[in-house]
Amino acid sequence: MKSRYSHSQDKKNTYIKWGAGSLLALLLIAGSWLYANGWDAERSFAALKGQQAEETEASEEEVDAQEPVSEKPEEPVSEKPKEQEPPVVEEPTAEEPAAEEPKPEEPAVEKPEPEEPKAEEPPAAEEPKEEPAAQQPADATTYQDGIKLPAKPTYINNILLANKQHPLPQSYAPGESKEARAAFEAMKKDAQAAGINLNAFSTYREFARQKQLYEGYAAKDGAKAADRYSARPGFSEHQTGLAFDIGETGQEQHWASASFGATKGGKWLKANAHKYGFILRYPEGAEKITGYMHESWHFRFVGNAAAKQIFAKGITLEQYLGVQ
Repeated sequence: MKSRYSHSQDKKNTYIKWGAGSLLALLLIAGSWLYANGWDAERSFAALKGQQAEETEASEEEVDAQEPVSEKPEEPVSEKPKEQEPPVVEEPTAEEPAAEEPKPEEPAVEKPEPEEPKAEEPPAAEEPKEEPAAQQPADATTYQDGIKLPAKPTYINNILLANKQHPLPQSYAPGESKEARAAFEAMKKDAQAAGINLNAFSTYREFARQKQLYEGYAAKDGAKAADRYSARPGFSEHQTGLAFDIGETGQEQHWASASFGATKGGKWLKANAHKYGFILRYPEGAEKITGYMHESWHFRFVGNAAAKQIFAKGITLEQYLGVQ
């Protein structure tokens, strides 16, 4: 005999089976209907996913729309350069009238052309530089009042002249002449054959060095005395790079001294220097012509041709150039 519990359980099982069968039947009917109407499961799932993506994007856009407050300060910073670009676009329009301006300026360019001959007048202005040479005073030991250093050195017959009436530019700094040095070395070599060892102990001096030396002499002996044996800065032959103070090695006590002229080396130089393009620049008894007292050690390179003529005539450089 079955219990009341067993009868009840059988009844529940019957209901479950009937419900499951009914659900299965509904699924079969729905599936048949969908199949008959061409339902595509993949497209449906894709559409479902697309809808979900759109919903996601919409939600993100809503979030972005809620964040303009933090982005607003950044937008003007990035847009500032764009605001500065318009002037660049407008520049061509500003240049258009500038392109028209050269037309009226063309006659202005043509006007200077007839005036060019006036610009060619400087050569005539350079000629007066040689005029003072012809007007050199009989006593060349003095400096002209108010004389100023020129812009260019004075050349006469292609020979550079530097004395108390013909100064050099302060900026003139050629250094020691290579041609003069080569001539000295040749002279030194020949002097050695005669048992004389020549030494050029002072050659090129720049403006600043000459200034230092002259001021020292003037402080020691006074300007008037210093002017007899030392040139003021800008007036020294040593600044040309062509003047060589020469002595004899082993006879240093006679360097830069009148006594050098009485030495073997001094006598040899006086008699032979012209063969190598050098002249005794300040000979004895010519102070009023050269401007400086006799210096037996000071030789100036002028080239072989001029040196031989000056030596043969027994004259000074000023007399050879016709300025005295």
